[in-house]
Amino acid sequence: MKRFITTLQNIFSIEELRTRILNTLLFVTVFRFGSQIVLPGVDPSKLNLTPQGLLGLLDTFLGGAYSKASIFALGIMPYISASIAIQLLTLALPYFQKMQKEGESGRKRLNQITRVLTIFVTAAQAITYLTTTIPNEAVMISPATFRIVSVFILTAGTIFCMWLGERITDKGIGNGISMLIMIGIVSRFPGAVYGEALSRGSGGALLFVLEIVALFFVVMGAVVLTQAVRRIPIQYAKQVVGNKVVGGQRQYLPLKLNAAGVMPIIFAQALMFVPSLVASLFAEKSDFAGSVQTVFADYTSWQYNVLFAVLIIVFTFFYTAISVNPNQIADDMRRSGGFIPGVKPGFMTSEYIGQVLDRITLPGALMLAIVAILPAIASLLGMTRNFSQFFGGTSLLIMVGVVLDTLQQVESYLLMRRYEGLMQSGRVTGRTESITA
Repeated sequence: MKRFITTLQNIFSIEELRTRILNTLLFVTVFRFGSQIVLPGVDPSKLNLTPQGLLGLLDTFLGGAYSKASIFALGIMPYISASIAIQLLTLALPYFQKMQKEGESGRKRLNQITRVLTIFVTAAQAITYLTTTIPNEAVMISPATFRIVSVFILTAGTIFCMWLGERITDKGIGNGISMLIMIGIVSRFPGAVYGEALSRGSGGALLFVLEIVALFFVVMGAVVLTQAVRRIPIQYAKQVVGNKVVGGQRQYLPLKLNAAGVMPIIFAQALMFVPSLVASLFAEKSDFAGSVQTVFADYTSWQYNVLFAVLIIVFTFFYTAISVNPNQIADDMRRSGGFIPGVKPGFMTSEYIGQVLDRITLPGALMLAIVAILPAIASLLGMTRNFSQFFGGTSLLIMVGVVLDTLQQVESYLLMRRYEGLMQSGRVTGRTESITA
C-alpha cells in the first residue's frame, strides 16, 4: 500500500502528466453526460429496448447509449467502421497505398477522408436506427420531423465523440477512441456486479466470491494473450559511417501471439446473425429451418459457439495475413543491414518469418476463440447475462488492451523523470495500436 501511495504521489507531482490525467477525466465525464441525454421527442419510459446479437455488443461498447436513444446512440462506432474501411482500401487500392506512404501529409489526407466517410456512414446508420429500433409509441412528435432532426443530432453526436477522442489522444492520456469504448464498457460493470450479487442472495455469497476470483484469473489470461510475443533475434552488420563504426547490435523482432487483436471477434460476431436470418426465410416451410433459427438465436447453444469459434480462427489467420507482411519485414531488414542468424537475407528470411508467424497464429487463434466463448460458458453456469459478458469476448480484450496502453504511457512519464515504474518487477508493455488498427 505504501508503494502504491508513493506511485500516486509521483504521478501527480509531474505537472504535464497531472494535466493530461485531469483532461482525460474531464473529456470522459462529458462523454458519459452526453450518453444520458435522450433524443428530443422521445419518451424514455416507452423505449424498453433490449438489443441482441451484434446490436447488443454495440450497446455494450456505448455504455447503454444505444438502448437509451441517447444523442450519442451511435457513439464512435461509425468512425471505427469508416477507419476499418479505409484500412482495407489501403491494402487493396494503389491510390490509397501511395497516400499511406507519403508520410505525414498522406496520413492527414487519409484522416480527412475517414472523417468525411464517417459523416455518410453515421447518416446511413442513423436512418436505420430511427426507423427500425425506436418504437413509434415512444415518439411524441411528428415522426417525419423527429427523424429529420434526429439524423442531424445523431450525426453531430458522433462527430463530437470523434472530436473528444482526438482531444484525449492529444491533450489526455491513452488512445482517445479506444478510451471512449472502454469507458462505455466499464460503465456497465458496477451494475453487472450488483445484479449478480442480488441474484445469488445471502446464501450464495461464497459462490459469488468464487465468480470474482474466476473473473480475476480470466483477466490475467487475457493479459497474457494480449502481451505474449515470439521474439526473433536480428543481428545488424557493422558499417563504417565517416570515421565511426556503427551497427553490430543484436535486437529482436517481436511477433505477437495475437497479432489480429479483437478484429476477428468483431468480424465473426457480425456474421453470426446470418444463419438465423437465412433460416427465418424458410422457417414456415421447413421444420429444420425453424430449428436452425432457434439454435442460432441462442448464443449459449453449442452449435452457435462452434461456428463462432471456427469463424474467429479463420478471421484471425486472415487478418494476421493482411496486417503482417513477412516480405516487407524481410526487405526492411535487408535495407537496414539486419539479418536473422542462420537464415539468408531476402526470400529465405521472408519464408522463415512466415513459418514462425503461422506456428504462433494457430495457438493464438485457439486462445482467442476460447476467450470469445467464455461468456456463453459463464451464462450456462448460472451467471446473469450482463455479468457473464465480462468473462471474455471483445469487451474484455478491449479493456485489457486499453488499460495496458494507458499504463505504458504513464510509466514512460515516470521513467523520463527518473522515478521508479509502476511495477517493481519490470516495465509495463502495452499496445501501441488503437482499436481501429
